[in-house]
Amino acid sequence: MTLTKVHLINSVHNHLGMPKHKSIQLVGSILEIIKTTLENGEDVLISGFGKLCVKEKKERRSRNPATGDDMILDRRWVVPFKCSPVLKEKVNGKRSTPGMKD
Repeated sequence: MTLTKVHLINSVHNHLGMPKHKSIQLVGSILEIIKTTLENGEDVLISGFGKLCVKEKKERRSRNPATGDDMILDRRWVVPFKCSPVLKEKVNGKRSTPGMKD
């Protein structure tokens, strides 16, 4: 299952007992702060969770996998996520990947 904005709002509402409209405002405000920070080229670090960084990918040569034709990919900005060691430990400690043998 994918965690959605609605799931976040419902979790805040249920765990904190906040009215639904306040939960919507809180989650929306947090996401807006994160978006604005990234738009300004700044990184977002959330302790115990991870770091969102704004990185530039330079123009580069590539190949269209469908046709095999050479092409140039434009310069662009990406937002990679780097997981914190705390979160990585929690994810790896509680989960086994389907199809992998222990």
